[in-house]
Amino acid sequence: MAREPVALNRSLERIALLQENVEKVIRGKSDVVQLCIAALLAKGHILLEDVPGVGKTTLAHALARSLSLSFQRIQFTSDLLPADIVGVTVYKQDMQEFEFMSGPIFTNVLLADEINRATPKSQSALLEAMSEGMISIEKRRLPLPDPFLVIATQNPVEHVGTFPLPESQLDRFLMKLTIGYPNVIDEKKLLRAGGAQVALEHLEPILDEREVRELQAQVSNVHVSESLVEYLMTIVTTTRSHAEVALGVSTRGALTYFKACQALAMVNGRDFVIPEDVKRLAGPVLSHRILMKDRRLLRGDFSPEGRFINRVVSEIAVPR
Repeated sequence: MAREPVALNRSLERIALLQENVEKVIRGKSDVVQLCIAALLAKGHILLEDVPGVGKTTLAHALARSLSLSFQRIQFTSDLLPADIVGVTVYKQDMQEFEFMSGPIFTNVLLADEINRATPKSQSALLEAMSEGMISIEKRRLPLPDPFLVIATQNPVEHVGTFPLPESQLDRFLMKLTIGYPNVIDEKKLLRAGGAQVALEHLEPILDEREVRELQAQVSNVHVSESLVEYLMTIVTTTRSHAEVALGVSTRGALTYFKACQALAMVNGRDFVIPEDVKRLAGPVLSHRILMKDRRLLRGDFSPEGRFINRVVSEIAVPR
């Protein structure tokens, strides 16, 4: 038993080093970096939705470079095919047999850049992978590397030539995040440095594959009091019964919400969840999982869904 606090302290130190490493590139965005690390520890996937040029792809690269894991990037376009993602079986003339050539999805960290530019058929190639960590191809099920993290980006402003992600796809993402513009001081530093590319190229890995798996395994040991479970479920059930909501948070959403709170507590150096964790994650984890009856506006932080979640959290009493 005496070894447990020592192991926990070392884990928290490694998480802090990981955050510090990513923030060498992504300046002034500690909140977003923390949430991305929490998603990694909770074995969840991340959807970065923001205007062009604020660092979505750079953030994905910085997180990937900070991990000693395999990394692949797929540029999603309208002519992308499912085989371009999962791979294809080819006939080897010299060996007189068929051989499966794995696609870029067989990696630890996958960057799906501008995911909404691909057709629904290509987008759906990610569904099974994100949900189960497996790929079905030609009557075979093949496991993906462990850990497996998808970081997808999309532009919420430009809609010509895009295909909005369906609810089933959105539900596979643990969090939907925006980065936003940096503050003036951090942007000045970025200008002086000539951009983030130099800092990105000099990033050294902080965690290896074994350490990531160990940290992910420790998330379930983070304590959540019964009153906080009730608080979390009150927020979730409100989305299912409210008159303004057409589609509430799924059971998968509630499970991932719970696990994300445990992971965020770890990122903040605690082995227990507090009400602020539940409140802080409500928007990133739940807003893209509900559908309002008024669908005239687009989804996002300023959408009816985002505003509704913020209102629900503000109205529900916080447990003491």
